[in-house]
Amino acid sequence: MYEIPTKIEGKQYSLYKLEEALKPIGYSIGGGWDYDQGYFDFKMANDEGYQFLRVPFTPVDGELDTRGVVVQLGKPFILNHVYQEAVDDEAGVGVAAAGFDQFAEPKDRDGDIPKKYIDFGRELVRELEQILS
Repeated sequence: MYEIPTKIEGKQYSLYKLEEALKPIGYSIGGGWDYDQGYFDFKMANDEGYQFLRVPFTPVDGELDTRGVVVQLGKPFILNHVYQEAVDDEAGVGVAAAGFDQFAEPKDRDGDIPKKYIDFGRELVRELEQILS
């Protein structure tokens, strides 16, 4: 994980307005969403794993699953999930497990971030600052 300092950290926005601004430029509400927090993810690459910029948010007025919720943005960070090439030996067996454990566990959930992704992530954060100011 590589954190990127930004002027948007701590700013509050309507979640609906954020979605209207960010989804058209490639962001989606990513994995790890629950009632206490969520993330906007921008998939940067699929280079021997997955590299993406993640922008965390938490509700400050309302709940994430309600209309009109206001959220506060956290510090964006880059993730580099490096996956194994072989099938996961630890994956569960059985019909129920097959639906959930069909993919290999990450080789390194927090892989080193190559400089090209750090530079790209900084560009993406500058773009966010312009769009959200």
